[in-house]
Amino acid sequence: MASNTVLQQIEDVYQEVIGWRRHLHQHPELSFQEYNTSQYVYDLLESFGGFELSRPTKTSVVARLKGAQPGKVIALRADMDALPIKEETALPFASINDGVMHACGHDGHTAMLLGAAKVLKDNRNDLSGEVVFIFQHAEELPPGGAQEMVAAGVLDGVDQVVGVHLFSTVPTGTIHIRYGAVTAASDVFEMTVQGKGGHASTPELTVDPLATGAQIVTGLNHIISRSVAPLEAGVVSVTKFTAGGEALNVIPDTVEIGGSVRTLSTDVRELVKSRIIDVAEGIAKANGAEVNVTYTYGYGSVMNDKEVTDQVVGVLEEHLSENKLEWVDPILGGEDFSAFSDELPACFVFIGAGNVEKGITYPHHHPKFDIDENAFMDGLKFHVFTALTLTKNK
Repeated sequence: MASNTVLQQIEDVYQEVIGWRRHLHQHPELSFQEYNTSQYVYDLLESFGGFELSRPTKTSVVARLKGAQPGKVIALRADMDALPIKEETALPFASINDGVMHACGHDGHTAMLLGAAKVLKDNRNDLSGEVVFIFQHAEELPPGGAQEMVAAGVLDGVDQVVGVHLFSTVPTGTIHIRYGAVTAASDVFEMTVQGKGGHASTPELTVDPLATGAQIVTGLNHIISRSVAPLEAGVVSVTKFTAGGEALNVIPDTVEIGGSVRTLSTDVRELVKSRIIDVAEGIAKANGAEVNVTYTYGYGSVMNDKEVTDQVVGVLEEHLSENKLEWVDPILGGEDFSAFSDELPACFVFIGAGNVEKGITYPHHHPKFDIDENAFMDGLKFHVFTALTLTKNK
């Protein structure tokens, strides 16, 4: 198959991709509520023809495209959900669903994968193996849609899985990639410090949960610097401290503390979890208080397999050579693509979609977030040529 023919087909579908993205942006839906979004995707795929379509969960879609030649089975994934944010972009296609916004680029992800599906379908006679297009629900809300789709068997028979994320803080034309951990495991903790309340004038008759809680917060902030090796990475952030009422002469009975944990390896993840519990229980006991700690695992780290990543780099160097390829450090944000990379050799890349001249500089999850639609060409080429190349590899 001549790559210039495929490039022309990508250029032909590009304007449709923009239209699909704008429709999705105008009609966002929250995690686990993507009923209209998933139906829109299903109907488009059905109109393309040639796909084996399924609905593995209520708000997700999977399309399978079998090539005429033998080869590998490669999965491509796009997430579809939006965020509970009131949009402030003033775009002509801004959200009409008040308080709901595509503020992370998932509308672009979905539209790009739809475009790639259409191009690949038109070239199925030259396609090897099989491509599985995963349109995933609920990336933004733990426990996430990816693990539900894995449990539903969407990866059965798949050899490798690839995903992309548009990034508004990276200039259009730049692609970020790395080996190993790409994102962090994102866990949370909550704890209740139980003391004995009383009058502020007689603290000796109380067990002060505020003083105990303050010591716990200090102890938690020392975990990374004192318990984790300097060349490892981790973050413990206390983000909640709630106690007391309106009366300023009352020592309360309890304090509520909560926060976020980000780590890049399983060993550090387990170490930090145990240290949080030990620190909280030890300080509480020393002060005569009690503490109940709840630690909840979130998404794991997205891990890029070396072999698959090498193959993807080959695609980038051959078909997106005009782009700037940068090898980068991992980010400590969370991504539930980890549920896929836990199961299969995977590669996850970041495609730049920022543009200073257009004012597209706001970070993800910001009410003025936007993406440069020129980046869709990079995403289309990435999906199409990755599928054509990886399915041929033995």
